[in-house]
Parts: sequence; structure tokens; C-alpha cells
Amino acid sequence: MCKSIHLHSLSVLLIVLVTGLLFAQKSPAISQSEPVIDGGNQNGSSNQTESGTTEESDETTDANVEDDQSTEEVKQNRLASESSPYLLQHARNPVDWYPWGQEAFEKAKRENKLVFLSVGYAACHWCHVMERESFEDDEIAKVLNERFVCVKVDREERPDVDQIYMTAVQLVSGHGGWPMSVFVLPDGKPFWGGTYFPARDGDRGNSTGFLTILSQIDLAWKEQTEQVRAQSIAVTKAIQSQQLSSAGDFAGRSYDDAMVAQTLMALRKQYDATYGGFSAGDGGPKFPEPSNLHFLASVAASEQTKNIKPSQVDQQNNAQSDNGEVDDLSLKESLQDQGSPTAAEMLVTTLNGMIRGGMYDHIGGGFHRYSVDPQWQIPHFEKMLYDNAQLARVYASAAVATGNQEYRSIAEGICDFMIRELRDPAGGFYSSIDADSEGEEGKFYRWDRDELKTFQSLGSFADFANIYRLDKEPNFESEFYVPAPRLNLSEVANERGETYRSMMGKLEPVARAMFEQRAKRLRPITDNKILTSWNGLTISALADAGRLLERKDYLRASVECLEFIMSNSRSAEGRLLRSYARGEAKLGGYLDDYAFLISGILALHRSTSDDRLLRMASGLMNEQIKWFWDEKDGGFFFTASDHPESIVRLKNPVDGAIPSGISVTAENLSYVLRAPSEVLDSERRESYRARLASTVQSVMPLVSRAPAAATRMGAVASEMSKAAVPNGS
Repeated sequence: MCKSIHLHSLSVLLIVLVTGLLFAQKSPAISQSEPVIDGGNQNGSSNQTESGTTEESDETTDANVEDDQSTEEVKQNRLASESSPYLLQHARNPVDWYPWGQEAFEKAKRENKLVFLSVGYAACHWCHVMERESFEDDEIAKVLNERFVCVKVDREERPDVDQIYMTAVQLVSGHGGWPMSVFVLPDGKPFWGGTYFPARDGDRGNSTGFLTILSQIDLAWKEQTEQVRAQSIAVTKAIQSQQLSSAGDFAGRSYDDAMVAQTLMALRKQYDATYGGFSAGDGGPKFPEPSNLHFLASVAASEQTKNIKPSQVDQQNNAQSDNGEVDDLSLKESLQDQGSPTAAEMLVTTLNGMIRGGMYDHIGGGFHRYSVDPQWQIPHFEKMLYDNAQLARVYASAAVATGNQEYRSIAEGICDFMIRELRDPAGGFYSSIDADSEGEEGKFYRWDRDELKTFQSLGSFADFANIYRLDKEPNFESEFYVPAPRLNLSEVANERGETYRSMMGKLEPVARAMFEQRAKRLRPITDNKILTSWNGLTISALADAGRLLERKDYLRASVECLEFIMSNSRSAEGRLLRSYARGEAKLGGYLDDYAFLISGILALHRSTSDDRLLRMASGLMNEQIKWFWDEKDGGFFFTASDHPESIVRLKNPVDGAIPSGISVTAENLSYVLRAPSEVLDSERRESYRARLASTVQSVMPLVSRAPAAATRMGAVASEMSKAAVPNGS
């Protein structure tokens, strides 16, 4: 979370770090308390989140920074030549920013300065706050420019940089988040870091100000150089030690039914039986965590197959309401396991909880990134492509599994939102929509009493206001309303004695009027870069939703997205590139880019049975193996073998808000192995089979210590345990 760090005496911190006491604790990067992100939290992975606290921000420019019509001449820094909307937002700061690269570190070596590394993303509310308070402040900018070499990174473009230095921040401070602020030696080794810092002492309670921190860090570098170097070496070794140990150390363990059960047990400990979801129980933010939901759905299918007696099956078949929908409560009760919540119960309760508040945008569709409270009532308002893509799949699958029409409406609402608001005219999908507009968080989504009065002439407004609690006291910042129904809408319909579709039809004129009125407001920033990995998730979502919900328009959008990526986000040699913006693609693809795109192609194959898609997926899989396979220990690295050298070559097995490319690769291999022999020859089949086993085995060092850290892999293991991978011959 983006909380300020109470900076102790730097000399005391140095002594603690150098003596190694700090590293006696288990790294948050592998001690997952959830399921994470990344959005993060919770498991302490690099998928932490900003604080949900509301702050005003000056940031009102469009993501297309180059289109700003301001006539004021402002000197631009080196970021002006970048394509990332986040970096372009900082192009007019007085800070002399460098993009990540050799130029900055060579300058630091020549001038014997520390590098100040600032990492964030375009939709990050607290990134905007720190920019306004510190990076636009001339006094602070002067100190930064004179004493440090300043580097700005878009974490979505450079997830490798983000993961490495987030691990350092978590080791040093005990938590992580964005904006991430790290002090790095000229050789790239991190020395100290934190997240958001207020500009000056006293600006936010007892928190030490950024200006003071800069002076202390600079003084330590000048007067305690050797201690600083020793600390940077200690931090770097700690980061390296958090990488997966050899899977050979766990040769006797496999991700079998027993490990799946341990994963389920770990989730039960984090499960909120009242509101659904998973948290540490501290009343803090709550995240959707799609990987957990994916795992629960897979295990729930096994529960129904293995544990439900015929009489219970009959109960489920008869548990249809007059709406033609499954009665979720009956379903949960039939699956109850002597006091311990089953996977089905946890899944249904969470799906219901997430749409019983303001986390879901009931006016425009789509989910916000997380809820600032455990009840899912008030969101942190940014919308991320990766969240919505994964949740569309979850709700579409749940709609088919349960017959619940509300789940179908949610899945369609997500897909419609993505196509309407995040889709580039050429077919790719943008990354996110900001939380802020006109300098205020949530202003685009909230309503005041006077605004709501303008809808009172609509005949169904009274019912709409009652259902969405717009006739009660304000629920956001004491004066605004965020539509948040008191119950699931299917439950409300049952209370009213009408079908879900009938009730929603009556409410639709009010929702449409509010949507049209909201559309007239100044919109939040859209980060219009097109990431290959997140588009892969979107291709999967639209293909599966199109198939499950019989929506040909979703399938068409999925195909067009794939065509865009294959046409625009590859190098001259045919390798995938990470990011497309301003008419060009750049940065070599990461494991996630390959794994998620292959997953999307396979989802389209499920929907079309076109074996050309299997061949395309297999071709990309071969490229992935060539560049990312770990020949020594098995499994996949996050970066390609020819990726520019850094202080550590990452493996990231954690399934957070964004699933691990390792888990998704295992899922892909399992699917491709079902291909017929005319698509996959015997030699390639055996190669894939061996790599699948090694890939699953490669995460055992993690899941043996933290089972809930790799729930997407748990879903793969659950599916594999239900049926052996066929030979396909």
C-alpha cells in the first residue's frame, strides 16, 4: 500500500541491514497471505496496491499527452520522446528524468551519484499525488537533479524492473506499493526504498518528508559509502535468494490432490465468510483475485463430481427459482462440508459479494480495481484491463454453471465496457482508466443529491434509488453517492416477486439516463498503450464469454484483437513485443506476453475448433521454450535469454491479480497435449509432456511453503488430477 514510511535514523537502519538481521524474516515475495496483486496486496508480492485514501490531484490531462493544446511553453525532459502515457505524464516535470537504460547508469557512474528510481503506472492515484507534491516542486526537483540521477519507469512496460526493485522495497520496508521509490547504486544494486512519501516533514502526520529523505540518503552516500555499498550487496543477495530454489530439492513432492487440498485449506484461512473474498482480517482493502476464483471453480467442479450424493444432485436440479435461476443458497448448503466452507461456497459468496456494492460499476459496467473496505462497498476507482478480462471469464463460466442470470448480466456488462471504453479502433485493447478526473478521485463515478434530483421525473427512479441506496445517507466522502445495491439484484427481484429480467427492464431507463449524463463529464485518463500480455487475457475473456454466452460479437472482437497483436506487436524476426503505443511496438516480450497470448489463441480454439489456431499456439510455444526455458532446473524464466542483463534473472511463480506466466503455460501445455496427431507429432508431444511435468514441479518450492501463492497452478493441477492428459494419437 502507498503509505509513508517512518524513517528511522539512517545509521541505525544501516547497522540492521548490514548485520543481516532484516533478512532473517521471510520475504513477502514468497509468503503469500492471499492469492494475489496485483493488483495486488496481500500476498506481499509485487502486486501491492496504492492506498485507498482519497486525495486531490492536479492530473487532468489526457493520456495522449502529446495532444495537449496548452499554449504555455514548458521545457520537457527526456521522457517526451517515450511512448508510455505514464512516462509522458512526467515529461514536463522539472525533474531531469531519464527512461530506464544504460545512459542513466553510465551518468551515475561518471558522476558517482546514486540513482533515484521511481516506478508507477498511469492509473495510479498516489503516483499522481506524489508527482504533484514532489516532482512538480522546484525545490525538490533541484535537489534531485543536483544530487541524483533520476529514472522513471512504467511498471506495466517493464515488469521485470518493477518486480526486482519491489522485492527490495518489501525487504527493506516490510511492504510495497506504487509509486515505488528506490535508491540504487550506479551498478544497479538497490540500497533503500519505500513507496509514497509526502513532500515535507509534517505534511502528513509524523511521516518523514521526501525532501528530508533525499538529504539523509545523499549524506549517507557521501559519508558512509562503504556501508551503503555493503547494504546494497546484502539487499541484492536477499533478492537473489528469493528466486525459486532447484525443483530437484522437492523431487519427492508433486502438485497432487493432497497439495490441492492444502491450497484450499490455505484459502479457507483467508476467506471472509460474511462478504466473500480473501483478506488478512485487518479491515483493509479487498481485491478480486481472479486466480483464486479460477482455482475455486475448478475444485468446485471436482467437489460436485466426487462428493455430492445423488440426492444432493437432485436437490441442485430442483433448486431453480421461478426466474429459472439456480438458488445459490441451496447450492451452497448442498455442498457444505461439516462446517468448513467448500470451494463452491467460497466461490459463490465471493461472486455475490463483489457485485453487492460499488466495486462493480452498475452504471457503465466493469469492475474497479479494488474495494477500500471489506464489504466491497466503495472502490478505488481505476479500472484495469487485466482485472476485467479475467473476471469476465469467471462470471461467464459461473453463469453457465449455475444458470444465474445476474452473473450473465455482469459478464456481459464487463465485456461491453471493455469493447466500448478500452478498445482501440484497430482492434487492440488499452490498459486502464484512471481513478482521478478534474483533480479528484472518483469524480467521474460519484453523484451528489442535486444531480440525482434531475432523474426524479423518470417513473422508475424511486425504485432505482431504493435498490441502489441512493435515497439513504451518502456513502462516499460524506456527501456523494456511489450506486451500491443492498442485496444482489436477483435477491431483490425475488423479494419483489418478479423475475430478474423483468425488474432490470424497469430500471433500465434510469440506468441509461445516468450513463448518458455521466458521459458528459470530463473523463479520467485512459492509458492507451496496448500490452500484448493483457490483450492475451482479453482475447481469452472475449472468446470464452462469446462461446459460453452465445455472443458472436464477443468472438469477433476476440479474433480482431488477435489479428491486431499478430500484425502490430511482433519484431521483424517474428518475436513478440511487449507494448504498442503511438503507432509503434517496442520492448522484447516477457514470459507473460507469450503465455497469455497463447492462452487467448487456445480459448479461440475452444470456441471455433479451428486447428489452425492450435498450430499457431504450438508455434508460439516453441518460441517461448526457445527463449525462456530453464535448461538447468526446468520451468520458465520471466525474461528471455537475450534480455538485457540485470542484477537477477527472474522467475515469478506467484499467481496474483495477474496470474503467473508459469501457471498459464502449464495450462496451455495441458491443452495443447490434447491436440490430434495431425497437429502435434509424437516427438513434440513427448517434449511438451516432459516440459509440463517440469513446469508444475518448478513451483513446488513455492507452494510447499505458501500453497495459496499459486492458485492458478492449483487449478491446473486440479484439472490434471481429474483426468490424465491424453496421448492425442
